[in-house]
Amino acid sequence: MGRGRPTRRARPPVASPGAGPTGPGVSRRQALGLLTAAGAALLAPAVFAPALAQARPRVVVIGGGPGGATAARRLAGACEVTLVEPNPIYRSCFFSNLAIGGHVPFEALAHGYDAVAAAGVRMAPLRATDVDPDARRVTLEGGEALDYDRLVLAPGIAYVPDGLPGWSPRDEAAIPSAYLTGGDPRAIRDQALALPEGGTWCLVAPPDPSRCPPAPYERASMVASLLKARNPTAKILIVDPKPRYAKQALFEEGWQVHYTGMIDRLGPDFGADRLEIRPGGMQVVVDGDAEDVDACNVIPPQQAGAICFAAGVTDASGWAPVEATGLRSTLQPFIHVVGDSAATGAIPKAASAAASEGQVAAAAILHELDLGPEPTPRYRSACWSSIAEGDAVAEETEFAPGPDGRLAAVSHRISQTGESADVRRANWADAFAWYADLTADVFG
Repeated sequence: MGRGRPTRRARPPVASPGAGPTGPGVSRRQALGLLTAAGAALLAPAVFAPALAQARPRVVVIGGGPGGATAARRLAGACEVTLVEPNPIYRSCFFSNLAIGGHVPFEALAHGYDAVAAAGVRMAPLRATDVDPDARRVTLEGGEALDYDRLVLAPGIAYVPDGLPGWSPRDEAAIPSAYLTGGDPRAIRDQALALPEGGTWCLVAPPDPSRCPPAPYERASMVASLLKARNPTAKILIVDPKPRYAKQALFEEGWQVHYTGMIDRLGPDFGADRLEIRPGGMQVVVDGDAEDVDACNVIPPQQAGAICFAAGVTDASGWAPVEATGLRSTLQPFIHVVGDSAATGAIPKAASAAASEGQVAAAAILHELDLGPEPTPRYRSACWSSIAEGDAVAEETEFAPGPDGRLAAVSHRISQTGESADVRRANWADAFAWYADLTADVFG
């Protein structure tokens, strides 16, 4: 018990275009529940009597996104917490599609860590270069070492090396990806605005599993909204290696309503699972046939962040398998993995899910260290996808550990095709409120 080997395996303002009644989608109040209903009372920085006579346990958190920052804030007070995050400002990938579409300023994607530090978290503004799970030590660039009793890994995603033939991060200037945290989505907007009259903008979608599964199609929608207003004869080509994708019926209905004839998609039945990118000629090669495009956004295949490989928590899938009850690594017992890098089961890799996982992991760690009661883990994911200005669809799912030890959905609600314009406008307004509420809860 205590610090030994575990014995249990078990707001910055964002302008909203208005509010409205909520339909079958998800209201912002319901979404905010995902940040509190996972056991808020259990996650308060409690200090139980047995801990008063000893030094506080040391917890190192690597990665300052929704999962890592949430875990760090919930553990501060009961534990000595260090958050390793080299970037002084967090620039969210989530909601960046709305900035590409011109519906929020890019500045609204930036969040500082003042409130995280004020909660008692020590900030280490350096990159973690190595983890020794046997010595329980993290090495930072420059050589500083941090010893830990528990480690939380929340590094987000990395691209699979050579996962998209012909393209590498060196090609980012010509063919941007902007799908990593801290990436610059401005280039996507700029290239879309510079498209020649009647030109073609191409999106190369990723295979599963990937960060925020509906986001590539929301991105295509937001680029379409730009082109409809400024270059209405332009075309969008989606090249997708997957046979189906998240919210497909909802997106396709919305594209027919708002962007008739503008968006085409090639799936694996047209060879889209056999791709090559030629940045020099601005070509996408589909099953040997070269498609000339005027601008291209690629979203490459993904895997866990590099530090997860260094820590020995990844398996052959490239992701980090964890226990559903507390996000503890199944490979390293003193390490928890939250957010996009974790392989948890059915829960998507998304910002709201990561925040929920950060809460659950914090509660589990407090319990392991005899600083809190045994939690009943519940996870929530809420996701809005914008199709056009004033038209958004919503999805909310609750998850719990299943009999196979992985997370399974226990409740699910999603927008439906054929909904009224009033419902979709309410979803649009709720999306803005959700972003403000989530980022305020995570970053203060």
